[in-house]
Amino acid sequence: RVGADEQKKAKSQESHGMVPCNTGKRGNTGKRGAGCRHPGRLAGSLVRPAGRAQCGMGGQGNEACRGGSPHFVLEMFGGLANLDGMSRAHSRRPITRGALSNPDGRFEPVRHEPADDGWGTLDPRRRTGEATLGAEAEDDQTEDDQTEDCWGPPPSPRTCVEVDRSRSVITRNTSPDVPFDRSINLYRGCEHGCIYCYARPTHAYLGLSPGLDFETRLFHKPDAAAQLEAALRKPGYRPAPIAIGTNTDPYQPIERRLGLMREVLEVLSAFNHPLTITTKSAMVERDLDLLADMARRRLVGVGLSITTLDRDLARRLEPRASPPAARLRAMRALARAGVPVSVMAAPVIPGLTDHEVERILEAAAAAGARQAAYILVRLPGEVEGLFRDWLEAHTPDRAARVMSLIAGHHDGAEPSSCFHVRMTGEGPWARLLAQRFAVASRRLGLTRRTMGLDCGRFAPPPRAGDQLRLL
Repeated sequence: RVGADEQKKAKSQESHGMVPCNTGKRGNTGKRGAGCRHPGRLAGSLVRPAGRAQCGMGGQGNEACRGGSPHFVLEMFGGLANLDGMSRAHSRRPITRGALSNPDGRFEPVRHEPADDGWGTLDPRRRTGEATLGAEAEDDQTEDDQTEDCWGPPPSPRTCVEVDRSRSVITRNTSPDVPFDRSINLYRGCEHGCIYCYARPTHAYLGLSPGLDFETRLFHKPDAAAQLEAALRKPGYRPAPIAIGTNTDPYQPIERRLGLMREVLEVLSAFNHPLTITTKSAMVERDLDLLADMARRRLVGVGLSITTLDRDLARRLEPRASPPAARLRAMRALARAGVPVSVMAAPVIPGLTDHEVERILEAAAAAGARQAAYILVRLPGEVEGLFRDWLEAHTPDRAARVMSLIAGHHDGAEPSSCFHVRMTGEGPWARLLAQRFAVASRRLGLTRRTMGLDCGRFAPPPRAGDQLRLL
């Protein structure tokens, strides 16, 4: 029985064009940046992969695919193997990626167009893992076709991590509508896979796709802590709060293994340097000891971003971020430890999550949040197309209305990237949203003031061999 199913699985994988990642090809169609996919495993197999397979995309040593943990196999292939022909309704593949495609970046010289290969690969139900057998099967589908369809959509691509060779870790900006002038992003790409993420287009600068590549082709900065220490020791350095997590999340899943954020926190704590953290992950609790100690010196503030309180919707919008309830628990733990906590209702998606603004603020205030802010959804560059595809696949009945309301919050035009309006919108709908937020914040005692971090404590710690100061 199992042998027959393995043959069917292999045939299904071949139809999807999957290639072993050690062939040097970059994706299931040979397209650059499509991410590596490893055939040869049953869907939902509980068998642990043999070792850590080299992804064949130029990685070196630790730049291998993450293929060694059993729970990761379950994430990739979704649940138990359908070896007994059970109904797909009971073995639905979980949503493990946000983007449904891997479009070419805007700087690429070619464009790839999707084409149905005869296996229904463009069916939105197959792409989201929600096609089922039985009543939902096509009337003219044969019994053999239904047996093949039980394998569902192709597996999600594995996460591959490579080294970012940047020579500096602090990024400066002069944007007039953000409250910081320097930031640190420890990772390029983000495994959380939030479909609306405004950082997705940055992957195009690497010759990769803002789609699945952004979630699966990640780059980390192993020397971040050492580079930060060198920057803080420069004689001309003047301290100001460093914002961490403004582009990609510092507590995304691979941080659990790499631990770069904790190393950076240790450096900043030793220098008495202030910082702010923005995250969607409850993993921030891991560093509660450091954060509580820095909070007593008024050196840190943490902002947790909550898009929706609906667990199912959050799982679809941000498939690998912590569930909303977990973020609220982390907020409560930080507040009890004395760490200043703020909530960001971000992004607000008109027609999808905007009705939850007041409830998000209420839940955050009950969990100990002191400040609140919101950001209207932004759809820069390739994000708009990815978001439209997501709407058509997950909420087809509301797709047109959501896009119309987003335009309405920008005075009837396409979302603007201009300073001062890109994050709040403009026009009557945007003003109404701002009023709703202001009224709810005042009622709950949430302010928009800064956290009042102390820059006066900054002092580089002495190193072994340094000459002592005379005064």
